[in-house]
Parts: sequence; structure tokens; C-alpha cells
Amino acid sequence: MKNVKVYSTPSCPFCMRVKEYLKSNNVGYEDIDVSQDQDKVQEMLQKSGQMGVPVVDIEGEIIIGFDKDKISSALGI
Repeated sequence: MKNVKVYSTPSCPFCMRVKEYLKSNNVGYEDIDVSQDQDKVQEMLQKSGQMGVPVVDIEGEIIIGFDKDKISSALGI
């Protein structure tokens, strides 16, 4: 199982889609709510250079937004 982190906010529809997609493929992930944790916002910024969510980190491969093809490729599914 790959290490997956999803930087998200509760009100973000694309964040919800990413998490639903991961769940539907039985992929475990760490959900990081950047609306509640300023340190995690800085971590996300360092990794992606982006303020927008979702940012998906799959074993160090950074995917911005809900890009199903890139997520699938990074996960090997």
C-alpha cells in the first residue's frame, strides 16, 4: 500500500471527489484539513507551490486537483 496524503478542506467539492475515488478503489489515505492547521498549509505549499486544494501526495509524487488519470497512474490502478 502506498503512502497517500490528501490536503483538503471540508467545503471543497474536488477534495470530496478525490477522497471518494480513493475509497472506491480501497486506497487508504491520510486526510489533512488545511483549514484547521496552518503548519499543514505551509507543508502543502512547500510540496506543491499551490494554495488551492486538493493536493494529493502519493509517495512524494504531487498531484494538484482531482486528476483521476494521474492519481490512477501514481497508484498503479
